[in-house]
Formats: sequence, C-alpha cells, structure tokens
Amino acid sequence: MTYADGTADSAVLAESVVQSVDWLAVAPPTIVAVAAVALLVADLFVPERAKHLLGWGAVAALALSLLALLPLLDGDRTTFCLTDGPGVCSYTADRFALVVQLLVLAGALLAALLSVHDVRATKLPAGEFWFLLLASAAGAALLPAARDLATLVIALEVASLPAFALVGLRRGDRLSSEAALKFFLSSVTATAVMLLGVSFVYAAGGSLHLARLADGLADAPEQLETLAAAGVVLTLVGFAFKTAAVPFHFWVPDTYVGAPIPVAAYLSVVGKAVGFSGLILVTVVAFPAYDHVWGPAVAVLAALTMTAGNVAALRQRLDAPHSAVRLLAWSSVAQAGYLLVPIAAAAYADEPGRAVGSTLAYALMYGVVNLGAFAVVAAVAAKGGRGGRIADHRGLASTRLPVALALAFFLINLAGLPPGIIGLFAKVTVLGAAVDAGLGWLAVVMAANVVVGLYYYLQWTALLFRPAAPAAEPTAVRTTLTAPLRGAIGLTAALGIALSGAPQLVLRFAGEALL
Repeated sequence: MTYADGTADSAVLAESVVQSVDWLAVAPPTIVAVAAVALLVADLFVPERAKHLLGWGAVAALALSLLALLPLLDGDRTTFCLTDGPGVCSYTADRFALVVQLLVLAGALLAALLSVHDVRATKLPAGEFWFLLLASAAGAALLPAARDLATLVIALEVASLPAFALVGLRRGDRLSSEAALKFFLSSVTATAVMLLGVSFVYAAGGSLHLARLADGLADAPEQLETLAAAGVVLTLVGFAFKTAAVPFHFWVPDTYVGAPIPVAAYLSVVGKAVGFSGLILVTVVAFPAYDHVWGPAVAVLAALTMTAGNVAALRQRLDAPHSAVRLLAWSSVAQAGYLLVPIAAAAYADEPGRAVGSTLAYALMYGVVNLGAFAVVAAVAAKGGRGGRIADHRGLASTRLPVALALAFFLINLAGLPPGIIGLFAKVTVLGAAVDAGLGWLAVVMAANVVVGLYYYLQWTALLFRPAAPAAEPTAVRTTLTAPLRGAIGLTAALGIALSGAPQLVLRFAGEALL
C-alpha cells in the first residue's frame, strides 16, 4: 500500500521506526520479563533449601509491576512510533491496556501465591516454574498494549508457549503430559490458521499497524474483499481458541485437570484475558469495516459457548475424580460465552468502545472470584493433588467455616446472585450491552443460560453446609493452611466483598477503557 507522501508501508515498517523507548510506558511487562530471566539465573546458585525464596521473588516482581501501572494513569503513552505518523505506534499504554494489564498481573500474582507451597510440596523444578510463569505473564501484559499485528502475534505466543510447559512440568505424570500435548497441538494448529488469516488481511489492507490496517481494509479494492473477509474469519479462529470458545474448547477440561491447580487457575483468568484482549483489538480496532462478518460470527460463538459450557457443567457428577476442577473448567467455558456477548454487540452498537467496557468489567469480576474458587479447591485438595471431588467439600463449613463462606461467596458471584452484587451487576451490564445493540435473541439465550448455571453453582454451595455422612472420611482440608494460600483466599474474598459494596467502581473504571 502506498500513502500520499509516496512511501510504502513495508518500507516504513522496516526503516522508519523511532528508536527511542518510553521506558515508563513499557515498564510493567519489562519488569516481569527481567525478573523471569533473573530468577532462572539465580536458580543456578541458590541452594536447594532456599529455593522457596525464588517464589517470593516472583511475587515481589509481580507486585512491583502492578505498582508500575500507577504512573500510567495520568494519560495515554505511546512508544515505538513511525516517523511519518507520530500517532501510528506499535505500543500504546492507554486505559484499555492498563485495565487488562491490571487483570493479567494481579491474576499472575494470585497464581504465584497459590504456587509458592505447591512448587515445594510437589518437587517441581523451581527455577523453570517461576521463569515460565513470569515469561507467560510478561507476554500477557504486552498483548493489550500491542497496536500492530506483528507485536500482537509475538505477544500471544510469548504468553502461550510457556503455558504449555507449565501444564506438562510434572515429569513422569501421564495426565500432565497428555494435557500439555493436547494443549500444544491444538494451540499450534489455531496459531497456524490465525497467521494465515493475518497474511490475508495484510495483503488486502497493506499494513500491519491496526489503525492503518482499518483504513486500508475500508478502502480495499472490490476484488480483494473476499480475501479480506476470509482473513478476518481465520484470524478470529485463532483468538477463539485462546478464549476457549466453542468449537475450540475441547482442550480445556483435560488441560485444567492435568495441570497443577495454580496453573489451571492462571489459565482460567490470564489465558482468557490474553484471548479476549487480542480479539477486541483485531475486531474493534483493525476490522471495523468488516463488522458485518465478525459481528454475527462472534454472536453465534457466544451463544454456542455459554450453552455448551453450562450443559457440560450440569453433567459433572459430585463424586467423580477431579470433578471440582472439571466443573470450574466447564464453568470457565460458559463464562467465556458471556464475555463474548459485548464484543458481538460492538459490531452493532453506535459506540463500540462502550460495549467493550462491559467485557472488561465482567472480566475483572470473573478474575477475582474464579481465582478465589481455585484457591479454595487447592486448599481442599489432598497435599500435592490436582483437585479432588466436589463431594469432598461436603460439610466444609463444620471444619473450616471461613473457607466455606469464601467459596460460597465466589460461587454465588459466578452465578450472579446477591449477596454477590458485583457478579449480578456484571451480568446485567453484559445483558444491557446486547439489548442496546439490538441483539435481543442473544440476551434471551444468555438469560436462559444464567438460569441453567444457577443449578450447579447452588448445588455446590449447598453441599458446603450439609453435614458430612457418618461413614465418610473427613474433608481433606490441609491441616496446615499455608500463609500464601490463606492470603490468596483472603485477598480475593476481600476484593469481592469490596467490589460488591461499590460495583460502580469496576463499571466506571472499565467503562473508561475506550479504544
């Protein structure tokens, strides 16, 4: 593609990128990336008895990266910009990027807290584990600020590749190895399809930068429209896999069960944040001219995903092995369907950015309560286990009342019932986005699925307060509820309660994340 000044976009990309870097803008992912390498090197010198200090180093690095978000609240910052177009940049730290980075880094921090004890108890290689977790978090934090397709794809793979290794890090464990292989093969296939789609839209739009690509696709010659539409669809396929949208969801339950519980918690929140932020960027920013293509496709994906997730969750037996993690896995698929609704609505809305804000508000709520639910499952699981049965939670209130109350609160929020006000408000906001965009049928499908979800969430909640059967073994809560695990449960519960007391804070914060 040639611009008015006669320069070709490929030449601009190759030769005219400003080499100065705004280090404050890129500080959050940079801190995490540097810490990942530092911990891997430190593992060579730290004695075995002090390996647990690496975990606390990872927690400290993630906390520092969260603090690095504060100076960015003053206004948008950009870097890696083109000389011929100062507004055309590869990295933009705007409010959208900050909201997603907050979710990603806070989710990684809570996953790290859950992992501190488990890495030691299950004898996982500490240096490799913390390097992989932080490397994945660095890629996840980079992605929402990416504003060109090359950076977007690289960030997506940096976030994904370490996750495969994290899932399969239990050497000699058959379930872990199978889960990692299934996760890897399906993800690589989806990435290949996505790259094919990216090449198509680049050929039609003539640019890799999202803003210029949007203009290029809008002005593309008529003979390239079919190529562009095919590229849009193929690109969506790659991100649909990352979000666990149907029919690209089949890897989720086995992967979550085969992975250590903290890694499953990480994938359920941070992995989804990566997929959804990338999907929002390519649809709303890069492909607005083809909203008639991706809008209906995302709407159908949303309806199928929430329905399939809820139906599969209903089929989980309380006494089946690993049923607690499996139910949370299928629940995460259903929640992904709800998260897709505002993105579909953005194709029909007069202000797409405000519809996107509904997805971010829901993602913040989901991230807090879902990580809390995984933390309780980790507490109830046998030492070093991969998550027990839902039936193991029966009578939990009689032995660990605070833990039972916390899990009940998390499940009620996921169901969208009071006193989980933040969960209720998030669902109402998503429904409102669908109705405002004229997607009444999708709002009806979502409302029906919310009612279906009440059954398995409330069934698990009620089980917590039932007396244990006389012949049953006592609930397998760890006799020593470790400080990091206790901190993760307490922090997520406190955040959920605070946000339920003032849900408008999340809605306003996410609503300002306009692209």
